[in-house]
Amino acid sequence: MITSDEELHTIQERLAFLYQTVTNIRTQARTAEEYRLYSNGYLVEIEKMNAEVLTYLRRHPSERAPTESA
Repeated sequence: MITSDEELHTIQERLAFLYQTVTNIRTQARTAEEYRLYSNGYLVEIEKMNAEVLTYLRRHPSERAPTESA
């Protein structure tokens, strides 16, 4: 869970790296099957991180982050 703008910036940098990685895989994969095989894990991580970013951005800075339940 993102709790600060500093963490948001770090996640945004990681997302940029993951997007570039998937783009490289897409252009270098010889077949659609190979592309799906190599890119799937990265795409799942991108989806997860994007969801975290959206959750963080939906809150106003004055609102406290919800606590995670165990």
